Amino acid sequence: MSASKDSHTHDHNHGHSHGHDHGGLGGHHHHGGTGKVLIFSLLLTLAFAFVEAIGGWWAGSLALMSDAGHMFTDSSSLAIGAFAAWMAKRPASKVHSFGLQRAEVLGALINAVLMIAVVVAIAVSAIERFADPREVAGAPVMIIAGIGLVMNIVVAAILMRGEQTMNVRGALIHVMGDLLGSVAALAAGLVIILTGWMPIDPILSLLVSALILVSAWRLLKDVVQVLMEGVPKGMDAAQVSRELAGVEGVQSVHDLHIWSLSSSQAALAAHIEIAQMAEWQTILPRLQTVLAERFSITHTTLQPEDRQTALDCAMDVDCGIAT
Repeated sequence: MSASKDSHTHDHNHGHSHGHDHGGLGGHHHHGGTGKVLIFSLLLTLAFAFVEAIGGWWAGSLALMSDAGHMFTDSSSLAIGAFAAWMAKRPASKVHSFGLQRAEVLGALINAVLMIAVVVAIAVSAIERFADPREVAGAPVMIIAGIGLVMNIVVAAILMRGEQTMNVRGALIHVMGDLLGSVAALAAGLVIILTGWMPIDPILSLLVSALILVSAWRLLKDVVQVLMEGVPKGMDAAQVSRELAGVEGVQSVHDLHIWSLSSSQAALAAHIEIAQMAEWQTILPRLQTVLAERFSITHTTLQPEDRQTALDCAMDVDCGIAT
């Protein structure tokens, strides 16, 4: 008990040193334009979804109605995305010390699940069409799909110019799915006009659904990686450890943890072994600079340790670290 108490006091004396520009209840770097981009895209998408739904029902085209279904789902995804972007801008509080940055990740999760559900619904309808073929009016399908294609290109361009957060990526997947749906509907209309072969309509619907499913699955994997507090995509924890260990005055690095707060914010915690505690105030800024400049990590908790404390921790002796 006495060893643990002494070590605990020792930790408080030297502190869990945090990186700057974030703080427990301080400010965050936000994405102010993300919400506006998503809202504008939402209005365009929702307006044309009604046009495609009515046109697809009138023309009897599953490809066109599938695209309309995609667009209604897009509208919900864009609305969820805009709301999540607004939530992520809320300041940190005593209850949510990192703010609500994870709202973006939750929005992306909902969007991925919605898209998979829509793909399943389209696939079921397409299979039913093979068993019960229906007449499709090719010309109206081509006209409506052509307008939809132009609209989807505009929305996709708007989203691609915005900041590529996980939320925007989720919305973009929906819109790209719509774009493919419009191309499929155009192709279906053309084939029906030229040959009268009706099965092309459900076949192209299934093809587009498969492509959308792949993108939605990739997004879902990224979301799960963040929620499971995995190392951020594209970041090598071993390399981060080596870079920190190479900082002047650092003898070793252990108990290194890196995780994502959102798609654009990572956090890190580590124990840093140094020779003399008196050197910590000089070493800490060097470590923060390496993390910020080379890895864009500003949310940091770096705990200094002398040789004996590090040895105790390595041997699983109580070293006063709260768990």
